[in-house]
Amino acid sequence: MPDAEESGLDSEFATAEDSTGLMLWRVTNAWQAAQRAALRPFGLTHVQFVLLASLAWLDTDGPTTQRELSRHAGTDPMMTSQVLRTLERKDLVERRGHPTDARAKSLRVTVTGAELARHANAAVEGVDQRFFTPLGAERAVFTGMLRVVLGPAS
Repeated sequence: MPDAEESGLDSEFATAEDSTGLMLWRVTNAWQAAQRAALRPFGLTHVQFVLLASLAWLDTDGPTTQRELSRHAGTDPMMTSQVLRTLERKDLVERRGHPTDARAKSLRVTVTGAELARHANAAVEGVDQRFFTPLGAERAVFTGMLRVVLGPAS
């Protein structure tokens, strides 16, 4: 690849590979492709898996609202609502009246959804294990650095 002086782009970086943002973009795309492939046999998109697994994780703490699920998963509330409708049609999630808030719905993972989430999670974690193997013992440090970038609101 050309360096900054050889390219037609003014940049603070000597090479494109020195750009943290570009490297994050490339890593994210490669990781997402690996996750999509792992989730295909389960009939789930990655966002469906994230919301299903997040709800299964939160389900042990009692009633979970859509807002709580969206916050936990880091997803847009409107998109969360659309994906939840799909998961509900697949009989993986159900909505019930919330026990303490008449305006809210309580979300629950169905028995089928919990079983699917358990199997899909094993596949997803397997992808993560293989994908991040090059980090070795630094994987936990890398994860901590990602938390720092997201900040306290994440």
